[in-house]
Amino acid sequence: MPGNKYNDNSQVPNSRVARLVRERELRRTGRASSNDVTDGIRESEISGHDISLPPNFEQYLEAAAQAINGARERSDGMPNRQRLLVVANRLPVSAVRRGEDSWSLDISAGGLVSALLGVKDFEARWIGWAGVNVPDEIGQKTLTKELAEKRCIPVFLDEEVVHQYYNGYCNNILWPLFHYLGLPQEDRLATTRSFQSQFAAYKKANQMFADVVNQHYEEGDVVWCHDYHLMFLPKCLKEYNSKMKVGWFLHTPFPSSEIHRTLPSRTELLHAVLAADLVGFHTYDYARHFVSACTRILGLEGTPEGVEDQGKLTRVAAFPIGIDSDRFIRALEEPQVQEHVKGLKERFAGRKVMLGVDRLDMIKGIPQKILAFEKFLEEHPYWRDKVVLLQIAVPTRTDVPEYQKLTSQVHEIVGRINGRFGTLTAVPIHHLDRSLDFNALCALYSITDIALVTSLRDGMNLVSYEFVACQDSKRGVLILSEFAGAAQSLGAGAILVNPWNITEVAAAIGQALTMPAEEREKRHRHNFDHVTNHTSQQWAEFFVSELNDTVIEAQQRIRQVPPQLVFSDAIQRYLQSKSRLLILVCSVPFVQF
Repeated sequence: MPGNKYNDNSQVPNSRVARLVRERELRRTGRASSNDVTDGIRESEISGHDISLPPNFEQYLEAAAQAINGARERSDGMPNRQRLLVVANRLPVSAVRRGEDSWSLDISAGGLVSALLGVKDFEARWIGWAGVNVPDEIGQKTLTKELAEKRCIPVFLDEEVVHQYYNGYCNNILWPLFHYLGLPQEDRLATTRSFQSQFAAYKKANQMFADVVNQHYEEGDVVWCHDYHLMFLPKCLKEYNSKMKVGWFLHTPFPSSEIHRTLPSRTELLHAVLAADLVGFHTYDYARHFVSACTRILGLEGTPEGVEDQGKLTRVAAFPIGIDSDRFIRALEEPQVQEHVKGLKERFAGRKVMLGVDRLDMIKGIPQKILAFEKFLEEHPYWRDKVVLLQIAVPTRTDVPEYQKLTSQVHEIVGRINGRFGTLTAVPIHHLDRSLDFNALCALYSITDIALVTSLRDGMNLVSYEFVACQDSKRGVLILSEFAGAAQSLGAGAILVNPWNITEVAAAIGQALTMPAEEREKRHRHNFDHVTNHTSQQWAEFFVSELNDTVIEAQQRIRQVPPQLVFSDAIQRYLQSKSRLLILVCSVPFVQF
């Protein structure tokens, strides 16, 4: 599995195919030289790719050129953007019914939505569930029409399917397992029955998504499936059309094979994902875990490129997600944001501001964060009236008992600490059980001295990216959990901590508060450069570019595979022959140490 990296030089082709096509065009016009080719290879090494040229090199380049030109030119010769079908469990809008034939639509919050808001260079369509039950035909038609104006296509799921598929298999089984929380511990027989019914609903829902994709698919489209909700979707799509370009990307961690093998449906899910042409993860570790699961559980061969199953290669790689950093940077210049900033500075004048922005979720480590802050206040009386923690905890799944218990626990801890260290005029913790609008959030990021991201396990965590994007004036410090995917990219500029160790987190708070300006500048500059250079736009372009490359390479590979031996013919010829020579070849896979 190559550890993919981005190349910030816009003059350098950003994919293997683009580089090869460029070299082909240079040779055709007589401008290619040994230096040109050497530079091209060196650029490929810098960007983390390994160019292995197929035997039919010219045919490969011809196919690549046709694919690129076909994606970028219409029949009338005008430039065209490749159509991208983004398939996710939820649409980027929330629908609320106002009448029999009227709806109101609002942009939804979420990491995937935030990342894809910055993607502009594709003709994108978003396919997903609208978050509401629409049993009547009139409602479905009117909602479909409303969503079409926002380039969204709904998948209509009934309440029972949602309950079993989304609340059941996705959130009760896959999500905890992928975050190392394990499977639910219930009565064994009841658990087995619930697994079976929920998994059946999961497959049914994935098939319903596939039906909608197939209705709107056009030849040449790229279908990009997202997250653990749709692990069966690549298999369903390939059964419709084996030539469909299908990519799948996981936004959560992928657990080690020892954890994943406890899942009853492990084999079916892995095979379903392997139907995709390209499988992407946030970090190299997650990709390595996936390949390990395929080799240890399915007995398949893992290669540097991915997973091979009887000649069919599914490419597996790391594609770190980003944000639309320019959107946050521009927002800081807006009058509304500046007004918010002015009010916040007046409100917290003379105090260092620490900030946590999280979903109220078990994996976000909010109780651990607050307890670490309490320990810091215990050990450093000097800072008690000089620092304040602002914790934004956005409620999720408020009807689930475990989440209700977590909410009560957090409120209890906050109340105890404020009662212990607060005064009549000030309290050390300001806790909000709600989300903030974009302008207010950007203002809060910009005045923050220390951001605390203490996830117990997180796929990436884009809050850390958003904070860095808004900090080019303040140069605040990021305290970041080593168990968040963002630690792989922002770790060099952050203070990395084990969120389970509250003593370590308390010490990190002290280090951040007393950090010299030079060190803060150096750390911030590293992270700011990364966040602004590795954007969501690049992430999407890079994934789609690699998917196009992977499909072309697979087509070339298939052409070189000899046809399968027809045993009946072989036996017949053997019986008819007079002189017989049997050559037995044992193929042993090459293992690189």
